[in-house]
Amino acid sequence: QEAKLYGSSDVHIEPFEHFARVRFRIDGKLIEKFRLGKEDYPGLINQLKIRSKLDIAEKRLPQDGRIFLDTSNWKLDVRVSTLPTLHGEKIVLRLLADHKQQIELTELGFQEAELRRYLEGVQRPNGLILISGPTGSGKTTTLYGTLQLLNQPDRNILTIEDPIEYTLEGINQVQLKESIGLHFASALRTFLRQDPDIIMVGEIRDLETAQMAVRASMTGHLVLSTIHTNSAWGIVSRLMEMGVPPFLLADTLSTVVAQRLVRRLCAACKHLVDWQLIDWPDSVPADVRPDHCYIPQGCEQCFFTGYSGRIAVYEVIRIDADLAQCIKKEDLDTGALLRQAGVRSLALNGMSLLRQGETSWEEIAPIWNVQS
Repeated sequence: QEAKLYGSSDVHIEPFEHFARVRFRIDGKLIEKFRLGKEDYPGLINQLKIRSKLDIAEKRLPQDGRIFLDTSNWKLDVRVSTLPTLHGEKIVLRLLADHKQQIELTELGFQEAELRRYLEGVQRPNGLILISGPTGSGKTTTLYGTLQLLNQPDRNILTIEDPIEYTLEGINQVQLKESIGLHFASALRTFLRQDPDIIMVGEIRDLETAQMAVRASMTGHLVLSTIHTNSAWGIVSRLMEMGVPPFLLADTLSTVVAQRLVRRLCAACKHLVDWQLIDWPDSVPADVRPDHCYIPQGCEQCFFTGYSGRIAVYEVIRIDADLAQCIKKEDLDTGALLRQAGVRSLALNGMSLLRQGETSWEEIAPIWNVQS
């Protein structure tokens, strides 16, 4: 209950030689909340393992389970993961909120031009839409928000996920089970015999899955998935490295997106400062620096962190005829074409959030340093 109150995504319960530590991950950062005596730790671990239907006698191997909490005020789905360590079993609890409420794409952090470009892609009847970003960058939330937008009574939507994080009413969700041969690629192969309109694949990890996703989009379906790259355009080179033929990519790839999550400044205590008080690196041109920006302060409302919640930074590229031609020719030096099309990088869109007072330079700096 306390973790939910703080808005935590994960709870880490870790044993050491003389004590056990409990940390909450709040807005992407781990914060120690309290400690337990070693004598209290085994009872807590056993209680969690019983509630998540794990084997309490098995302490040598990792285990995974789930706890469903349903009170009069809220519902919570908790994924439980145990890991044997030097001083006992460490447990991580992943708190999955009840997402029956609508995820609004307009509230996730899209700039106006990026949202318009993204919606143009997802509202097409077919094509391949890929979202890139590191683990924990909000890709699943973006995909779920997109599926909720597209979910209509006259559409058959199928997903294959690992794991299924939230239940989406009216959408056919399938849990990946590699131990029995249910892989992303094999699920996709079956989906094509299920009369789909829209398919979501949790992640493209290998050539077989990539080829099946391309095939599905070529046969008149809209396919959404994620992939690990550093930028939106990097998705193209990553798929080529996997072995997907460039001419197939050019014909099927519709929209590529990169995203990162940054902490949102607490509206109650953020402090306005002049841009000259910020220690800007030389890589940030003067014309990009905002006239003023906000810095975190910290108050009771944000538990003295200066931040409350997170917001996504997006880079969105629609594959038009010129870019498709570049893909066919394997000419990936497209900087001029992207600028001509009005595409703004993650770094520039991050600066827009800074200018709007949504976040701070300390949150945008890592994105700027990588992108610039």
